[in-house]
Amino acid sequence: MAVMKIRGGDLDLVEYEFLSFHPGENIRTLGLERSYPLTPVSGTVTVRAPARIHLTVLDMNRFAPARAGGGGIGFAIQLYCSVDVSCTESGLEIDYSRPGIIRHFVEVFKAITGYRGGFRIRARDHQHQHVGLGSTSTIMISLANALNYAVGSPLTSDQLRKIIGNNYVEETADNTIAFGFETGVGPAVSTYGGMAIMGDELALAYHHPFARDKNVFVVIPPSDISSAGTKEFDLLMNKARVLDYRDRELKAYLMLMDMIPALEEDNLKRIGNIIWEIEFRGSKRAEVEHHSFEIYHYMSRLRESGLEFVGMSSVGPSIAIITEKDRAFVENVVKGIGLSIAVETKIDNEGLRMNHTC
Repeated sequence: MAVMKIRGGDLDLVEYEFLSFHPGENIRTLGLERSYPLTPVSGTVTVRAPARIHLTVLDMNRFAPARAGGGGIGFAIQLYCSVDVSCTESGLEIDYSRPGIIRHFVEVFKAITGYRGGFRIRARDHQHQHVGLGSTSTIMISLANALNYAVGSPLTSDQLRKIIGNNYVEETADNTIAFGFETGVGPAVSTYGGMAIMGDELALAYHHPFARDKNVFVVIPPSDISSAGTKEFDLLMNKARVLDYRDRELKAYLMLMDMIPALEEDNLKRIGNIIWEIEFRGSKRAEVEHHSFEIYHYMSRLRESGLEFVGMSSVGPSIAIITEKDRAFVENVVKGIGLSIAVETKIDNEGLRMNHTC
């Protein structure tokens, strides 16, 4: 794999070897491995979890593929991934288009819990990959909870999301995997629903439901810029770090002193104003400009039309809109700037759901 250079300032230049490995290698157990009293269940466990919109990382200097964290904020939407798990005597059967990430987490889970049997796994994601809607993290939190319930629930929800964060991987070439970027926002909001603010090291600092009954629309502007792999690494670990050195304190202040009160009073317009400020600050600016300034043009036009909340998700290019206005109004605005609605949904304030059929 490539050796990537990370520059955080004039005297801050390091090299990171972007290593790939096979599923089941480089397992991080977080000291949780022990002899758990496992009681595998019969039948099939199904977990359905909501996808996420990731609004911003708080400090890119506090995370990397080898270190989960960095803080962040995001929310869950009613766009779902699901995983079915059945316990078997031995072996591992995977029905999913991305078997490597499934196989790796199963090995992590077995190393921690000591489970000796096998699994039959079927996973289905929301079919919007690498556009900022968190398909990987949503599948992972669904899988983790389904595996956990299937063997008798030895681990807590918080333990599961931290295990995911510290073992978060993406596929590479030749059926290998590599550690990816993970703030913990996705697993947190997929688990609990609503909006979550994360601190460093996957700490869930604040969680609250919001925007009940409001409409959510996702538009995906055209972009030939990659938001995955080494291009994502180069973006997040260079320009984004430099900008966060400057703006991280402001972003953290906005979360504590403005965003949390706005969520408490369920003031969507105020929440939207805070997020709009964030779009021009620190690493979020780097993420938006990664796709060209045209993304700012699109978002500005959407806000000028009276839409209360407009923000780009993750490294984009998906733009999330939250509004009281109906589809006809939003569709007219979106068409006027040459885009179309890719997803129409609402906020998920409930989080993941589990079903067990014998």
